[in-house]
Amino acid sequence: MVTCLRSQRKINLIIPGNQTQFTEFILLRFSEKPEQHGPLFGLFLGMYLVTVVGNLLIMLAIGSDSHLHTPMYFFLSNLSFVDLCVVSTTVPNMLVSILTKNKAIPFADCLAQMYFFMVFVTLDNFLLTAMAYDRFVAICHPLRYTVIMNPRLCGLLVLVSWIISLLYSLLQSLMVTQLSFCTEHEIPHFFCDLAEVLKLSCSDTLINYVLIYILVGLLGTLSLTGILFSYIQICSSILKIPSAQGKYKAFSTCGSHLSVVSLFYGAGLGVYLSSSTTHSSWKSTVASVMYTVVTPMLNPFIYTLRNKDIKNALKHLISKITSSQ
Repeated sequence: MVTCLRSQRKINLIIPGNQTQFTEFILLRFSEKPEQHGPLFGLFLGMYLVTVVGNLLIMLAIGSDSHLHTPMYFFLSNLSFVDLCVVSTTVPNMLVSILTKNKAIPFADCLAQMYFFMVFVTLDNFLLTAMAYDRFVAICHPLRYTVIMNPRLCGLLVLVSWIISLLYSLLQSLMVTQLSFCTEHEIPHFFCDLAEVLKLSCSDTLINYVLIYILVGLLGTLSLTGILFSYIQICSSILKIPSAQGKYKAFSTCGSHLSVVSLFYGAGLGVYLSSSTTHSSWKSTVASVMYTVVTPMLNPFIYTLRNKDIKNALKHLISKITSSQ
């Protein structure tokens, strides 16, 4: 009887509709050894700081330079903000858990982390699509660019992206609250990923998975189709340009975006393949790091290295900061 009571204390059960019950998950992170905590903390702290500084500089440079107040840079500043939010949703919590040597995360915190992560990743997806459309209009319809890509349309595209992302993430999170979690409460990940949380449920998760496949398939297909259509039209227009210099100039305006799109979807595909083809949680977690941490960190470098306007704006911003001190 005593053994039974003890085991029941270890099992934190969530009963749908009962808010008095409490549970917590254990984030196994990389299942690292104690001597690896220091290097792991330093690595992720360094990547987080680089991501924060890089994306903040992009936003400040665009905001301080009136020449960059165009649709392309409006979407880029929003993308930088979302990338900053993506890493801030996952990495700080992991850094704190390494410092405190506490891998537990309350269910409410796990649910919140899962919700905001889905919001910002979905936003990333839609913003890349909006940026592809912007490049399509700029290259294929240059004379009508300012008319089509007016401030009202740009604001509307971002607003609709936010609304869809918030509603999608809210629906998925509410579905999770209806599940029960029994003896298994260890998540082989460094943050609360929806797929990993569903694996721990002792309820029937068929509806959850059906909903994921339908919504992710629908939203992902729409975004990817929009990007592919835009670039097919862009390539067709570029090939019609007679001079090689003109072709290079036209393509260079969308080269950075194409690199970011390839990195985003390539890393996402890597996460999907690693989780479906391998049973190694460590490999899946490393693939997720590429998708959730490395990609947002590299985006500012991609746009800075390939864009003279951003370079000049950053130089002007840095000189203004240093001269004011």
